Amino acid sequence: QVQLVESGGGLVQTGGSLRVSCAASGRTFSSYRMGWFRQAPGKAREFVAQISWSGGSTYYADSVKGRFTISRDNAKNTVYLQMNSLKPEDTAVYYCAASSSTFPTVTRSGYDYWGQGTQVTVSS
Repeated sequence: QVQLVESGGGLVQTGGSLRVSCAASGRTFSSYRMGWFRQAPGKAREFVAQISWSGGSTYYADSVKGRFTISRDNAKNTVYLQMNSLKPEDTAVYYCAASSSTFPTVTRSGYDYWGQGTQVTVSS
C-alpha cells in the first residue's frame, strides 16, 4: 500500500506561483513513479506531470510545459509541483498519484494510488 497526502493548495492571482506537495508513505514507496493530475468542475481528470523516483526523469502535459516543474525529495518521501505563471484555467483540484507501471503513463488507469487532492484557485 502507498498512502499519499497532498498539501499546499490555495488561492493565487493570475501570473503568480504556488507549490503543492505530496507526502508519500509505504513499504514499497521507492518503487513507484509519481504523477500529478488535476480536475476542474465538469471536466475529466487530466494528466499534468510525472516523475520517476529511481531515474528522476520527468514528463509534462503540453498545457503546463514551461510553467510547471515536478520534483522530488526522496529523503522526505515527498513530490512537489511548482506552478508558475498561473492562469485561471489552471484552477482545479490537484491530485497526487502513484504508479507501478514500468513505463511512464499519462492515463488515469495507469496509476494505482491516489491522494485526496488539494484545491488550487487562480483568480483573474
